[in-house]
Amino acid sequence: MDYKQLVADTLAPALADSLSVTDIYQKIERPKDSAKGDYAFPAFTLAKIFKKAPQQIAADIVDQIDTTQFDKVEVAGPYVNFFLDKANFSADILTQVLTEGADYGQNENGNNGNVPIDMSSPNIAKPISMGHLRSTVIGNSIAEILKKNGYNPIKDNHLGDWGTQFGKLITAYLKWGNEEDVKKDPISNLVKYYVKFHKEDVEHPELDDEAREWFKKLEDGDEEAHHLWAWFREESLKPSTPFTTSWGLSLTLTMVKRSTTIRCKPLLMN
Repeated sequence: MDYKQLVADTLAPALADSLSVTDIYQKIERPKDSAKGDYAFPAFTLAKIFKKAPQQIAADIVDQIDTTQFDKVEVAGPYVNFFLDKANFSADILTQVLTEGADYGQNENGNNGNVPIDMSSPNIAKPISMGHLRSTVIGNSIAEILKKNGYNPIKDNHLGDWGTQFGKLITAYLKWGNEEDVKKDPISNLVKYYVKFHKEDVEHPELDDEAREWFKKLEDGDEEAHHLWAWFREESLKPSTPFTTSWGLSLTLTMVKRSTTIRCKPLLMN
């Protein structure tokens, strides 16, 4: 039921000589404070027509209308405030929910507008935390609400897969890692290599030079560096797949920092 229309129809007999039902409907407001009612009609908009104080106009309107379909209707300064009958309102809403089911509340207010949502955005070669779970669930909930309102949510998982840490990881893997261990338990072992690098570089600072060199190779498109980077990324994402599928979640797209870097590099150079 259109309760705003109910308010307009209720006001119509008292204002028939001055405003059409459409005009009344357009003037009706929703009070910012619920304590002031569910809907409000601003009587001050009629001051020039009736040549009375807005408070008096509001009082006259209340005296002339049938208020039986509302919990109460009262004058608040220059406003006529309408309070819905909560019992009837609740029954009406519950009936709509039961009748319409999953379609309840569906509308096209968003006009299919795109709304990007930043999801969990995990880092490669690092474990997924409770924080990633929280942001994924919140992001997915927001996406469902947006879809219900006619928007096109774009769930973006912007992976932290680029930076000098990959030079360090490549260096550590080539020195202390092996393919079999990474495939067996990618996150634990990649983290172990990374931690070992930082322990070793305290006494062997030349490791930082090697890491910078490997990252430079990666930026320049070196085949071996790119192969290792892509493999680390692929293996790191495997543990997160059951996490999203078991919760029935889907991602519209997965952005990677590397692709952003590659696209922006020519712009920065110019």
